[in-house]
Order: sequence, then C-alpha cells, then structure tokens
Amino acid sequence: MRVAVTGGFGFLGWHTACRLRAIHGVEPIRLGRNDFADPQRLIEALTGVDAVIHIAGINRSDSDGAVQQGNIAIALGLAGAMRQVGKPLDLVFANSVQSQRDNPYGRGKAEAARIVKEAAKDVGGHFADLLLPNLFGEHGRPGYNSFVATFAHDVAAGRRPSITDDRKIELLHAQDAAGLLIQALGRDVSEVVSAEPMAISDVLHFFLETHELYAARGEVPDLSTPMRRNLFNTYRAAAFPEMWPISPQVHCDDRGDLYETVRAHGGTGMAFMSTTRPGQKRGEHYHLHKVERFFVVKGEAEIKLRRLLHDEVVTFRLSGDEPSFVDMPTLWVHNIRNVGDSELVTMFWSDQLLDAANPDQFPETIAQEAIA
Repeated sequence: MRVAVTGGFGFLGWHTACRLRAIHGVEPIRLGRNDFADPQRLIEALTGVDAVIHIAGINRSDSDGAVQQGNIAIALGLAGAMRQVGKPLDLVFANSVQSQRDNPYGRGKAEAARIVKEAAKDVGGHFADLLLPNLFGEHGRPGYNSFVATFAHDVAAGRRPSITDDRKIELLHAQDAAGLLIQALGRDVSEVVSAEPMAISDVLHFFLETHELYAARGEVPDLSTPMRRNLFNTYRAAAFPEMWPISPQVHCDDRGDLYETVRAHGGTGMAFMSTTRPGQKRGEHYHLHKVERFFVVKGEAEIKLRRLLHDEVVTFRLSGDEPSFVDMPTLWVHNIRNVGDSELVTMFWSDQLLDAANPDQFPETIAQEAIA
C-alpha cells in the first residue's frame, strides 16, 4: 500500500512515518506546508497513493481565529485535491478529543473532520476518525506540542518548571498513536482513543528524578512500566546530544582499573561485551522503544547517529584510555566502528531481554539519506 502522511514533517507525522517504515516496510509520501501551498503539487502527490493519514493542522497561534480557520483551510485543500484525483482514497484523520469541546481548536478540528469525511465518501474511500488525547514522545516541540515536551527540555537544560494548575491528563505516546492511525487504514470507524491518566506533577517529578540520576552519572531510572520508559525516552531525546559522552569515575589500584558501566534502579535488562577488529563496525539499525548503551572499554571507537528521516549525522569519538559511554536515542540509526589499530572492546546494555520474535531492531545504514 502506498500511503501519504500530511503533516509528515511534524511531531506525530514523523513518528507515523517512522513506524510505517519500521513495522510495515512502507516508505510514506510525507506532505508538508509547501505541498498544501500549491494545489497542483498536492494533487500530483495524491495521485500516486492509495491512502492518506491526515495529521496536518494548527495547534497554536496568536489568534484563535487562525487556529480554527487554519485547520478548516487545510481540510478544504486536502478535500479538493482528493476530488481532483478522482479515485478511491482511504483516509484516516488524526482528530483530537478537543473536537468535542466548544473552543477554537475544537471547532476547527470538528469541521475539518466533516470536510474530509465527505471527500472520502465522494471518492469511494473508507474514512476513519480517531479522536486522540494529549500526545508526547521523542522530539516534541517545547511550548507547542505538549507540556511534556516543555518539561523535558526545561529539566534537561537544568531548569525547574513551575505548575499552577495540577491535574490528571490522559497521555498517549506518539508511537502508540501512530500505531492506531496505521491500524485504522481501510476501516470505517469513529472513536475516542483512551489513554493513561497522569498528574502533571507526577510527570515533572519523574523528569526531575531522571535528571538527577541520568544526567549526573548515567544512572538509569526505574523503567518497570511502559509509561516510565516512554517518558524516559522523551527526556533522552531532549537531552541528546549535549549530555554525551559521560566518563564515570575510575578506581585504580595495583590490580588495575574498576569502573561502573550501568546502574539501574529497576526493570529487566541485559549487558554484554564485544570485540571488533580494526576497520570493522557494528550496529546500522535503530529501535522504536529499546534503551541501549554503548560503553567503550578498550581501543578507539567512532559512534555515528542519524535521526530517522533526517540527514544530519552526530559523531562521537570514544577511547578506552578514558572509559566513556553514549546511550542510543530511540528512532536514531546508529553504528560503532573500530577506528584504531588494535582490538576494540565494547560493552552493550539494553533495558530489555532479547526477544527473537520481536527484537525492536530495524536495519538501516547511517549513510542512507532521509526521505525528501
């Protein structure tokens, strides 16, 4: 199936595009502002697809009218292009629970749902309307996507946010939302997506606790629940790459050196060592959820990382002469190469035991360019 993702360069759009590639082997057509600014360009893009996951929208603006009318205008543009294409197109709309409320954003999303539903019916396609709760996850924009993104960036930068109205909010990780959107393709359904309620203060407390443990010495917090793991990965994305690498304290005596590689407060996990010959490399994959650490024990290593669907490469040089480690962010392709003249000894740790049936490991090379 050929799938277009509107808003494909935004927060949820990126997560959805990543999941389509990882789980379903689909290279999505990502549509952004430039595509909606040119009606003919949008029509040409939709001509080559079978389905559309419509995520594009306006969350915030200086004007309430801009929020409401902006979401309606985007829906009208998409609906017009679908009718011009003139073939059946299945449509999944990433709606919001706010569409059930009488506010500018909610009214805009509700009207957008009506517009694109009619377009899907007119061209003979299925229509799924998923009302999503508050979303969070890796690489959310602080001050825009959610308070979780704002808290993660503030705490990672050493700031302590304040809370004026503490209450429980239903939170859903972006990868879980992406999975539901993809699952709805080809279906006629309208439903409110449930999520886990969590107090705003509990989210902040988790980030502050994580920062104290993780930023200071790389100590992994309790990851015993999916929510804690997802919040941890959100924090790690906000802290990357500035906090790396970390060099632990080395204890020396006549017997040699002793240093701690991983300390975890909870959850399962596994650690292992490897040797790598000069010029050889390991990795060339990415993970959706797994927390993974590379610890260079001996030799000279170069670690490269590239955020999925992006081109920029982050490079770290680590040496066994100064033992240090880097944690691999989720949804970043990564590898490690022996760039020295002697054997490279590396210790690896992940927060989960290997499940051969579901390893959460997807092959891709650093050199592969992001999708335009």
